[in-house]
Amino acid sequence: MNKQERIETVFLYGVFICYILFLFKLLFLSRVSLLDLLNSQRTLDRSINLIPFYSIKEYIFSNSATIKNFAFANVVGNIVIFIPLGTYLSAFKNDKRVITNLLFIFIVSLFIEIIQGLLGIGASDIDDIILNCLGGLVGIIGYKFLMFILRDEKKVRTAITTLSAIGLPVLLYLLFVVRLRL
Repeated sequence: MNKQERIETVFLYGVFICYILFLFKLLFLSRVSLLDLLNSQRTLDRSINLIPFYSIKEYIFSNSATIKNFAFANVVGNIVIFIPLGTYLSAFKNDKRVITNLLFIFIVSLFIEIIQGLLGIGASDIDDIILNCLGGLVGIIGYKFLMFILRDEKKVRTAITTLSAIGLPVLLYLLFVVRLRL
């Protein structure tokens, strides 16, 4: 591995760590502060949906403009926030099989929903898992598409590094400046 490849790898892992911190903040600390989360006197706000597509159906057939706006942000947001995970998994892991990476994304998403339910932060929803997996699949397919176009793993990593460099300022802004009280 030459010097440029090492720099790219370190940068890519650095951006990945920032992405994981962003996910942690968004999924666990956007509705409650860390101090409130650790407060044993806090009132828990639990909501659990185990019926696939129930929440999505409720959003689609709602007459309220407010609910439709929330629904759009929720559905699109759950897809978009997991696209990078699918891409990074494909870039970092030696096992590039779609099913293996999708299974990992499913387990991560399931773990997140269980933790949200146990801690009483937000809603635990099977639809979120479905949408997160869809986003991860988009990231995996995006990686495969880059691989098809560029035909060289080093070029694909360079392309992902470039895209990460473009997205990093936005990610850092969201992580440190925006309060993310959704």
